[in-house]
Amino acid sequence: MKNLGEKLIPLLKTGSCTPLISQLAKKIKEPSATIHYNIKKLEQDGSIISYKAVFNNKKINQGFGVYVLITLSPDEYGDPERIAHDLAKHPQIEAIDICTGDWEMVLKVQCKDQDEYYEFMKKVISRKGITKIKSLTSLKQVKTEYVNL
Repeated sequence: MKNLGEKLIPLLKTGSCTPLISQLAKKIKEPSATIHYNIKKLEQDGSIISYKAVFNNKKINQGFGVYVLITLSPDEYGDPERIAHDLAKHPQIEAIDICTGDWEMVLKVQCKDQDEYYEFMKKVISRKGITKIKSLTSLKQVKTEYVNL
């Protein structure tokens, strides 16, 4: 049988999954039709944005996790979403939060290894508008996306 992992992983990461309605129905002891109706309602009102698979990053060759704290230059401080949307185009970045305090943004980055992260830093994060960064390397992830590892 064909190994389609390399083609499936990016699709599953970006939302090509669906809830298992029959399992949900058993867990909360409600009919599947009722569960389906309520899920559709949550999707339509924007409460549910997407469905995606949660991966063991080491198993898919993306086991080097880093949290990147970013300070913006004064001319970019007024519109941090512009830089955030530009950064969001890169698949290595799993999450971007605009925040308060000493740092304007926090990124969650997953790469193959430190060499790939170094290249990513040079090409993506070292750019106009970002004046300071601090990288926090994850040693071991214990919980992600509501799943204990």
